[in-house]
Amino acid sequence: GCERCQCRGEDKQTAILYTLLSQNLARRPAHRRCLCHRRRTVCLRTPHLTCQAASNVLGKTVSFMKNLPSFRLLPREDQLLLLESCWVPLFLLGLVQEMVTFEVMETPAPSMLKKILLDGHSQQQEPEWTQPTLAAVQRLQCCLNSFWSLDLSPKEYAYLKGAILFNPDIPGLRTSLYIESLQQEAQRALQEVLQPEDQGRFARILLIASTLKSIPPALITDLFFRPIIGNADMVELITEMLYEITSEQLAH
Repeated sequence: GCERCQCRGEDKQTAILYTLLSQNLARRPAHRRCLCHRRRTVCLRTPHLTCQAASNVLGKTVSFMKNLPSFRLLPREDQLLLLESCWVPLFLLGLVQEMVTFEVMETPAPSMLKKILLDGHSQQQEPEWTQPTLAAVQRLQCCLNSFWSLDLSPKEYAYLKGAILFNPDIPGLRTSLYIESLQQEAQRALQEVLQPEDQGRFARILLIASTLKSIPPALITDLFFRPIIGNADMVELITEMLYEITSEQLAH
C-alpha cells in the first residue's frame, strides 16, 4: 500500500472534490492516485513517433535473427526459446544503435466525475493495460545512457548482438552446447575488434550488456507497443514476424 508515501497531503483540492462527490460510491473502496516517485505511472509524450521508431527497431531486430545462418540451423524449439528470452535485450540494443530517444509524461488521471456518473458501470469496459511507473522508465533510460556512453562501433554492435542472442543458459534448449559455442565465438570476435591496450572495454561492454536482461519484457511491451497492439501477445507477434514476414518486407 501507500501508507508511508509522503504525497498524501499534496493534492488537497482533489481530496476535497473526491470527498464531496464520491458519496455515491460508498459501495466501493476509495483508491486515490499515489503521486510518489515509485508508483507514479507514465506514458510516452509522443506515442505516434516513438512507437513508430520502436516498431522499426523491432523489425530490424527480427531481421537480424532471421538472417543469421547459425540461428536458422537451430531446431525450431530452440529458436523460439531464444526469441522469447532475448528479444528485449536485442531490441534495447537496437534502440541504442538507432539513437532512439523518448520522453514520458505522467499518465492523465481518470475523470472522477465520469466514474461517479457511470456509478460503477465502467467496470464493464475492457480493462486497460498496465502503465509503466516513472521509476521503471528511469531505470530503463539509465541502461540506455550507459550504452550510449560506450559509443560502440557497428562491428561491436553486431558481435554483441550475437553474444546476447546465443544464450546457452536458457532452460529447455536441445542444443545448448552448440549455442554455447556460438556465444563464445561471438565474444571472441568482439574481443578481437578491440585494441590490445583497451581490453578493459570488453569487460565493460559485457557488464553493461548484462543490465539489459534486468529490464522486464512487460515494461517494454507496455511502454512501446501496447498503444499499437492493444492486448495482443507480444511474443506471438514477434514469432509471426520471424516465420511469416520476408526479409524484403522487413526492409520496407
